[in-house]
Amino acid sequence: MELVYTGKTKNVYALENGNYLLKFKDDVTGADGVFDPGMNQVGLTIEGVGDVNLRMSIYYFEKLNAAGIKTHYVSADLANTTMEVLPAKVFGKGLEVICRHKAVGSFYRRYSDYIEEGADLPAYVEMTFKNDAKGDPLVTKDGLVILGVMTEKQYDDIKEMTQKITQIVADDMLEKGLVLYDIKFEFGYDADGNVMLIDEIASGNMRVYKDGEYIQPMTLSELFFAK
Repeated sequence: MELVYTGKTKNVYALENGNYLLKFKDDVTGADGVFDPGMNQVGLTIEGVGDVNLRMSIYYFEKLNAAGIKTHYVSADLANTTMEVLPAKVFGKGLEVICRHKAVGSFYRRYSDYIEEGADLPAYVEMTFKNDAKGDPLVTKDGLVILGVMTEKQYDDIKEMTQKITQIVADDMLEKGLVLYDIKFEFGYDADGNVMLIDEIASGNMRVYKDGEYIQPMTLSELFFAK
């Protein structure tokens, strides 16, 4: 294996078969020893977090693949906390896709003149460029096409896939007595330009509530895998 990228929470290795291997770490983003999934720097190490993030990712990737939704997931090795994935190119220099079922967080801060906090949203999809210095700016469909980041079809495919995936996760959470407010994804595309879900699906990428109270990501992982 050849190490091709050292990330904050995962390392990426190239495999001889043309695929890649993601090695999940116990490092998490945050500051001053406090876990914050929205931060873009490693803040602390939590033993076992790589394992639970991989377990949740496996659970959902297998569910999505079975539902006919294209992802980069191939297989996983829990003993080594690794996941084999298909090669994929990212859009631009990195793009985050958020699907919102409730008006909270940055959405509510932006639009509080027009909506009540916690109000229902119809699987609202928005995209932001991953750029700390510019505050992860929002970008529209027209903007993405004009800037050459993606085609109109790729945008439409991402939006449709995002809404389908979010509903699958939301329905699954509801069975556990949990309510999904919003979730963040990353997408890439293969050599033919076909869109696929990449990265991970873990508790740190979603906002989940139980009985009206926000559930911290590590607590969510514990609840999710509770017998």
